Parts: sequence; C-alpha cells; structure tokens
Amino acid sequence: MLALLLIIAPATAPLSEALAKSRSRSSAPAVAAAIVVDMNTGYILYSQAPDTPRYPASLTKMMTLYVLFGYLRAGKVTVSSDLVVTPHAASQAPTKLGLKPGATIETDDAIKALVTQSANDAAVTIAENLAGTEENFARVMTETARAIGMSGTTFRNASGLPDDEQVTTARDMALLATHLILDYPEYYGVFETRYFTFAGRKYRNHNHLLFGYKGTDGIKTGYTRASGFNLTASVHRDNKHLVAVVLGGRTGSQRDAAMRALLDKHFAEASDTKPSVKQLVATLAPPPTPPPPKKPVFALASATPMAAVPTTTTQDTTDEEGDIGEPAEPVEASAPVTEPAAAPTPNTAKEPSRYAGAFHVQVGAFMSEAEAENRLGMVQQRATDLLDGHLPFTASFMKGDAEWYRARFAGFSKEGAQAACAALKKMSLECAVMSSE
Repeated sequence: MLALLLIIAPATAPLSEALAKSRSRSSAPAVAAAIVVDMNTGYILYSQAPDTPRYPASLTKMMTLYVLFGYLRAGKVTVSSDLVVTPHAASQAPTKLGLKPGATIETDDAIKALVTQSANDAAVTIAENLAGTEENFARVMTETARAIGMSGTTFRNASGLPDDEQVTTARDMALLATHLILDYPEYYGVFETRYFTFAGRKYRNHNHLLFGYKGTDGIKTGYTRASGFNLTASVHRDNKHLVAVVLGGRTGSQRDAAMRALLDKHFAEASDTKPSVKQLVATLAPPPTPPPPKKPVFALASATPMAAVPTTTTQDTTDEEGDIGEPAEPVEASAPVTEPAAAPTPNTAKEPSRYAGAFHVQVGAFMSEAEAENRLGMVQQRATDLLDGHLPFTASFMKGDAEWYRARFAGFSKEGAQAACAALKKMSLECAVMSSE
C-alpha cells in the first residue's frame, strides 16, 4: 500500500493535527469538518475536526461503488449485467430514477445513476443484486471499510438515506476516495461524468465543481437534513493532485465555496513530485481480491437477483436526501455562517418515514437552478408549517436542447400532496401534484 494511505491514518499522520489546526484556524471554512490531502506525498495539508463523527449522506455511495468495482474486477458481474429492481428498491425516497418493481437496469447505467443523479433506487438495486439484501450489503460495506482503515465509519444502507447509526469522518472519506482512485483506476473515471441519459431523460451531475473548477475529476456530493451539505473532491493541476472533503455545509453553494477556498489555498504548498514508479507499481497492481472484508465478498451464486453473500444476520430520505439527492438549498444569507453544525450524537432522531411518500408538490419549473432554489426558499418561508418534514429539492430535465429545473417538495401521500397544494393555492402560490416516479 502506498505510503500516503498510511499517512492518512490517524496513528501515522506525519503532519500533526495540532499543526494543521494552528496553521488554518483563523481561516477555517464555515463547515463542520474538513480535510485536504496531498496525493503525491500523503501529507495532510489542512484538517478541521477530521475524526468527528458525521452523517455521510450520499457520500455513502462512494463505498457502494467501491464494493461494486470489486465484483466487476472479479468477474462476478459485468457492466452489461442486468440488475433486477425489487419493490424495496423502487420504494426508495428521491432522488431516484423512478425504477419500477420487476424492471431491470444495466450495471453501467446504475453506476452512472449513482454518480450523477445520486439515485437511491439504483443504489439499493445494486446492493440487493450483489448481496441478496441491502442489510447484507451494508455489512459488507462496513467490513470493507474496516479492511481499508476506515475505523470511524459504519454503514447501515447503500444509499446514505438517514440512519442515525450510519456515520463517518472527513478523514475516512478522504481515505475512501484515495482507495477508489488508486485501487480501481479502470473504473474511477466514471466520477467525472457530467451528464447521464436514462429512459429518455438527461441528468446533470450534482457536483458543481465539475462544471467550473479547473482540474476537478470527481467525486461525490451528499445531503440530508442531519448531515448538512457534504462534498468529496479530487482535483489535478499539472503534476499536483489534492483530495479534499468538507462535511456539514450550511447550503450547497456555501459548501462548494468552502471547498474551492480550501483547494485554492493549499494547492500552493502541494508537491508536484509524483510518487516513484516503484511505489505506483506496488500500489496500482490489482490485489488478489479487492481489499477483502472479513467474510467473502465474491461468493455469489448464479441467480437473479444474485444470491446473497454468506453472512450472519444483523442494517434513507435524501448528494446530494443518501440523499434526497442534491436537494435545493435555502436562499443564501447575506452574511456567511461561521459556526460549524453540530456533530451527530447517539440516538439522534431519524428522518421520519414521511419522506418515503410517493408524491411530490411541484412549485415551479425554471431555466436556471438558482431560480428553482429561490422559489423553493420563498415557498418554504411562507408555508413553513405546511411543508415541515417535506424535503425541498430540484430535479433537472431536458426541454428541447435546454436544461430546466423542477422545484419540488418530497414525501407526500397522494391525498397529502393534494391537500398541501390546495393550501398553497389559497396562499396564491401555484403548485401541482406530481408522482415521484
């Protein structure tokens, strides 16, 4: 294993946390946790609460894909394999593709759906087809996390939808990103996908850095109400390469700004000397199996969906929530928020099951994402009690050659959505009831 992977681990970091904090405390971004790693040396160039437990939201899907890439390399599934959609997978909260029970989706499409749309139904479909149940797959995810040194991470589902036992740290997410880049170079490039078309609809990647921050090649966003706005990013400039994580942003825009500021500041001190050829050969040579969990990952029978990985028995609404995907964010305050969001504590209340409702209330469609987000913020401000617990999000779609954005609130029953829309109309707020599929 390349030295940089060991350097990221808490016990072997060559740059002390105290030094990192003393150098950066005065300009710490308004996020709950962050880390910046120089991929050429493994040095931690910046850290803020790197080992504080946080909810990963859809950063979870990085591990879902890491495990899947292991199955792909082992030949137990191919990119053209059809994955069968179960009722459980189809019932996941947005953001999702709207997959129907009994339908199939090719593995390659499922991968791109996770990377771009952060589709929760696709994530669960992957989990169930590879491990029989999402619960089994989550155990494999956690065991794999332990095997690669993610000591502060536990997974309970494949999507990142709210579960108060599903936690991670900024350091662990940087470590996972590093493993994705180094262990699976043949698959990692998918994280640079900007647009994905499925069933006639075009989806735009939630990672805004891909569309304007020089050198960005991935990797993932995440959001739930409890987690705040999360982002893991990989950026190359010339021979320099940084991986950074920010967790607990107040809004998507503020999170992105914090990430850009951290990268801008620390690129200057990053090394432009690549690791030695000997190191790279040793690191990038495919392992006999992907970093193995305690129980076999690849023991699959030829069934459809694929049979469960042998395990013993023991496990939501949401890139960005597991995500309702990258939901819309409230309108930015004029002054930046400087205090970090609170870290998770034991027995934090789960997001309620109301997110799982199959209907949305749409309050407009706009030609820019900012307009859609502003509309959501305005409607939410005027109808706070009515919309409490119903996550706002934007969903992109193509109209001719132009990309439009729907502004919606998720998690209604049909009757609840109709009642909410009727109440909004009485407030002179136009709306429509839409199926989540």
